[in-house]
Amino acid sequence: MPNLSLDAAQSLVIDAMLRARTGQAQAASVARALVAAEASGQGGHGLRRVPAYAGQAKAGKTDGFAVPVAEHARAGVLRIDARDGFAYPALDLAVAELPALVREAGVALAAIRNSHHAGVMALTVERFAEAGLVALMVANAPAAMAPWGGLTPMFGTNPIAFAAPVGEGDPVVVDLSLSKVARGKVMAARQKGVAIPEGWALDKEGRPTTDAEAAMAGTMVPSGDAKGAALAMMVEMLAAGLTGANYATQASSLFDDQGPPPGLGHLIIAIDPAAVGGAGAVARFAAMAEMIAAEPGARVPGRRGLAARRRAAAEGIEVEDEVLAAIAAV
Repeated sequence: MPNLSLDAAQSLVIDAMLRARTGQAQAASVARALVAAEASGQGGHGLRRVPAYAGQAKAGKTDGFAVPVAEHARAGVLRIDARDGFAYPALDLAVAELPALVREAGVALAAIRNSHHAGVMALTVERFAEAGLVALMVANAPAAMAPWGGLTPMFGTNPIAFAAPVGEGDPVVVDLSLSKVARGKVMAARQKGVAIPEGWALDKEGRPTTDAEAAMAGTMVPSGDAKGAALAMMVEMLAAGLTGANYATQASSLFDDQGPPPGLGHLIIAIDPAAVGGAGAVARFAAMAEMIAAEPGARVPGRRGLAARRRAAAEGIEVEDEVLAAIAAV
């Protein structure tokens, strides 16, 4: 299993995306996100996504040359049209432009439409926390979960991410899928030809399955059962209904090159903690993080991923031979 430096891995992804009708800036944005996901230990959102991304760009399902456009709709509202391109350039634009609005108004949001796979959202909200802001992000995805008690997929796995600064220390970062696991883990299991644990997914008849192929054709089990399904509906309304993006049932697959662009949506709310809680707000966040860190056996959310990325920066990342072969075949 070869070991690649992060720079080498990014070059590998950039070269593959350039071969697949993608612009230089767009390819670099995609590469940074996928390699950071891989370095964080989130392989289902990492290099295994390259063949699908590239196939969609080649087919024109995703516009690899799309440049997102931002519109300042109101004092605290940034509307971004990803223009059927990859999500990462649009997310980069939100990270670049939203903080100035937050400094002015105390709170602001970015509503992104006509977008694609949002990837590891911790990597997006963390950038706001590094700028001293609190951030909450939601995103929808193609239909993969049924309403509780139903069989028809109506919601995506619809992740929620949150980050808060703690001053000099690493930020608190929460990133969770509203299915018991991210669907990318099932995709990775299918690519490897291995079974998935029971409890992750149901087949299309609603029966528990450990077969990754049957799981991809069926539905994901919501985290927290009925509670997770209700939260997935909430995210669907915020990320798609509010932004004007496609609902999960209207979005095409992120795993193949068939059909129209997915047209997904993301919503990011950023808050200046000092504007809301005064000068001591960040110190209160730090106090909470310190209490958690001091509890034996507990861990502060987000720290493990950050540690993995730092380790990968120093030691590189191991990449499976079949993943390298699939990228080379693009």
